[in-house]
Amino acid sequence: MPLNSLEIKVSLQKLLIALIVVLVPLNFIGLYLSSESNTSLEQVIGTHFRTIAQADATAALQFVNDRVIDVGAIATEPAVVDAVMGANQAYERRSPEASGANIAKIDKKWDTPAGDAVVEAMLSSSVSRLLQRRREIDPRLLKIIVTDENGVPIAATDKPLHYAPVDNVNWQAVSAQGRGGIYVSDVLYDEESRTEYFRIGFPIYSKGSRRFIGAANALIDVSSLFSQLTQAQVGHSARTILVREDGTAMSAPNVTTSMKLKSDEYVAVRDALGSLQGRQAGYVIAPMRGGSRIVGFADTGLKQIYPNLAWFVMVSQDEPEALAPVRTLGYFAILMVVIGLLMVTLLAAYFFLHRKQQLVDIETATTEESRGQAA
Repeated sequence: MPLNSLEIKVSLQKLLIALIVVLVPLNFIGLYLSSESNTSLEQVIGTHFRTIAQADATAALQFVNDRVIDVGAIATEPAVVDAVMGANQAYERRSPEASGANIAKIDKKWDTPAGDAVVEAMLSSSVSRLLQRRREIDPRLLKIIVTDENGVPIAATDKPLHYAPVDNVNWQAVSAQGRGGIYVSDVLYDEESRTEYFRIGFPIYSKGSRRFIGAANALIDVSSLFSQLTQAQVGHSARTILVREDGTAMSAPNVTTSMKLKSDEYVAVRDALGSLQGRQAGYVIAPMRGGSRIVGFADTGLKQIYPNLAWFVMVSQDEPEALAPVRTLGYFAILMVVIGLLMVTLLAAYFFLHRKQQLVDIETATTEESRGQAA
């Protein structure tokens, strides 16, 4: 038989069985692999977001530590230490009662024309000019005030709001009952200047000893840190959020501390932080009103050093957007399964209809043959 006239005949029944045995399992295997790819991509993206959050948390920790070092450098400046020691010598010539009365007297006239001479003399001192130069070099230092052992300002970049130490929380923390301690406040918001800042108090010690003699206090602008965090986006729906441990968002796209908004993602993160497995994973799938989000998170570690700064960083993105590449493949796999099952179903229907027609033809031929023999 010539090669070009070779015919291969395959039974329709065998073809149907082969399709069912081969095509259907392959489609379901493809669907399973697509599902596994979806899970794997979730893990990869979650781990990636955790890494970004850790980097941002480290940046926040470094920012605060650097500002504390800056204020510490002011507190150890020889000219500052000498000025504080000189101011404290005035108390040695008076009784505690007389010193207290003098402080109260000046405080009463602090915001009156009678107090302008005291303010002018303080702001024009050599130490105040030194502080003003420091602020010119680093504008993040919004205001710097140096106080003596009683909390009374002796030098400043700007007029202090009060002469006597009325902020007992800050003063008690930095004086630490005469031992001295570093104090860092939580982020505050100034309505007038629309500035977000925190306060750093650094103790001043006498030369050659650890005796507390005063403090250097500074208000630190945190807008540069917040801007750095919010600008690093990884997708259209992605966002980086800096939150307190109560879930209040301090920094996020189009969000400021003054809004006092709660982060929806933090509810899921807080639950994860309560378990060892959740902390080790470093990310969660957070169900939200608008759909699930993949959230990577990291603790800044600031609370262990500065109790008021219990900050967490979260990096999140809508799950559909994050998993879009694999989701497309998943939908394609589902489509192939449906098409495969549809083809098998149609082929099976054709086979059974064709088989039924053959049986009818056989029955008809048999009947006619029987009639012919009878005739």
